[in-house]
Amino acid sequence: MASQTPTQESKPAVEPWQGTPPPFPTIPYSPTKALEDIDGIVYALHLFLGSHMVESEQYCREYDPKMERLYFATGFGLIQCVKGMMSFEDEDLVDAIAQVRHGNSIASQHRKRAASLPTRLAGLVVGSLNTSGVGFIKSMTPVERHAELVYAESLFEKALLGIVYSGDWLAFIKEALNMRTTINIYRQLGKYLEAVDAEAQANGLGPEDPSIDAHFRSGVYLGVGMSNLILSMMPSKLLTIVELFGYKGDRHAGLAYLQKAGGWSAESDEPSIGIGQEGVRRTICDMALLIFHLVLSSFTFEGVDIRMAQKILDYHIQRYPNGVFFLFGQGRLHLCRGQPATAIEYYRKALQAQNQYRNLHQISFWEMAVAHFALWEISESLQCWRTLAAEATVRALICPLVRTIRVVLNYAEIGLLFVERSFGGSQWSKATYTYGVAVSLLELGDEKHQGEVSELMDKVPQLRQRIAGKSIPLEKFIARKARKYKQQGGRLALPALEFAYIFLAISRAPRNVVLTRMLPVIAAQLAALEAHAREPAKYGTGDGRGEEEYWDDRALALFLKGICLRYVAHPDPDAVLDAADEVAVKEGRAEAEKGAQEAFQAVFDLGPKIVYDHYLVYYAHYEYAWLLACQGDKENARVHLELVLSGKPLEVNAAGRKGKYSIENALHVRTHAALEALERNGRL
Repeated sequence: MASQTPTQESKPAVEPWQGTPPPFPTIPYSPTKALEDIDGIVYALHLFLGSHMVESEQYCREYDPKMERLYFATGFGLIQCVKGMMSFEDEDLVDAIAQVRHGNSIASQHRKRAASLPTRLAGLVVGSLNTSGVGFIKSMTPVERHAELVYAESLFEKALLGIVYSGDWLAFIKEALNMRTTINIYRQLGKYLEAVDAEAQANGLGPEDPSIDAHFRSGVYLGVGMSNLILSMMPSKLLTIVELFGYKGDRHAGLAYLQKAGGWSAESDEPSIGIGQEGVRRTICDMALLIFHLVLSSFTFEGVDIRMAQKILDYHIQRYPNGVFFLFGQGRLHLCRGQPATAIEYYRKALQAQNQYRNLHQISFWEMAVAHFALWEISESLQCWRTLAAEATVRALICPLVRTIRVVLNYAEIGLLFVERSFGGSQWSKATYTYGVAVSLLELGDEKHQGEVSELMDKVPQLRQRIAGKSIPLEKFIARKARKYKQQGGRLALPALEFAYIFLAISRAPRNVVLTRMLPVIAAQLAALEAHAREPAKYGTGDGRGEEEYWDDRALALFLKGICLRYVAHPDPDAVLDAADEVAVKEGRAEAEKGAQEAFQAVFDLGPKIVYDHYLVYYAHYEYAWLLACQGDKENARVHLELVLSGKPLEVNAAGRKGKYSIENALHVRTHAALEALERNGRL
């Protein structure tokens, strides 16, 4: 099923949501009537998803001025949480923390009181007392069960905000305990749902208990699904610790739970649950699926289903034609499919969809910068980097999940690059934006901008951040590149193409762009190197470091050549090719495979001569493993992936090992995922 471009017109499969706002309550609030407010919070959510964020906030304030109602106190807290995470300004984060804490307190007041300690001890002997577990949840009223659910949700939001606001060890430990409580609550609610559904089926009432409302059911699906998904994606170092406490995530079970909220299946292009039957958290479940399939797929492979993402997006883009989040999703979908030009159309439409949360524009500019790189439109990418650099604040970050994973993975000493970059529009690094401007200007080669490039390169190291006391790996990498630029007298080899590789732009590039725009740039660099092959010392600055510069630049050029030829031979599995491209790929595959193999082998051979860019050898082993896997050579692919993880010095002799190489942990994250995919599927 082909996805539409923004310029195409068709009759939507579902009508955009245009519900009438529920009237404001006229009688004093009673906790026993808490569930009557759900229609109101559904309306507020739809306003938010339709890019009417300010109107959504205003409606919440007018509906519940005191913020005493279960769903409005917690729902408004969620909106403030999103707002604070987008701006990352202290004022917004402090306000969000206060609102979420208030919502958590309101939820706590609505919960069923836990049994006293003597009663709980007695419950261990007399099960009928229902002091814990499924029995305890069964003894709750519907309002108390909903309160238990939103208590877990607000506790999770509070943990996120606490971690990213303080970013220290004490906050991490404190909020990790809250995360544990949240997961435990979701587990019990999930077991309760399974138990009552099993009883309903045994009694001939159908596969699900009809007394459980869709709003509660969708919330349990969201909580259990996300818990499984997050636990399944934890790095091995952290997972070992987590499993000691009895927590283990099942990725496929998590995805199945999230799909159940909307009634999605592999067999049908349409959901089985319509607007009239859905729960309030159904759309959030769908958005979680989109994040996994389109964003997290940059560094994990198991369970990723681009076609499922397309079905979800096609449904919601018709429902929310101006919904900025779904426009982002459509852009990312086309970028994943090797259609950067169409992706740019959607990102531009997202820019026009709303102007209330300005920071959301950063997502579009970021993704457009990468998409223009994929088209090798350097001038257009430059404009996006300039906008990002001008509007970014040093502390500014957008995506809440990025920030949380960043802190967690920092503590576990796992690389963050692919997490950060996967979330595209995250306004997370002014240093990176500045470097993007500099390398784009370098690629354009306009001498009048040399002074500006030099100033920008001077600024890059100064703009680096520390999150939770740790440096950001990518910022360390670009700071080294900026210093190298100065050492080499104002020169870097293929800086824009190297930067494009880091952000997956080469893998997203159309085949003809790789052949006609990227490879010629590499060929020109190799020709310049070849001119000094007999006397490498005369290459570059000629100040005695010419030979060092020569071998590093040669390794980089050959590495990028290998990457480009690999994608010429084997385009990304999700890339959409027309009939002519498919024929061309098959006809040119053998030659491209041979060229890529020779290029990667040359990088391996140059390893001992590399002075600065040691990372190239390790990344070359990873990329060569992909080439071998595409050729069906599973065993040798595994050998190269295991070499990357072995800890052995692959670029120099053991005596010459200089410690960690650039963006090392990021490569380990992807290599672990690649090995897992190879073991499960026999391919990458």
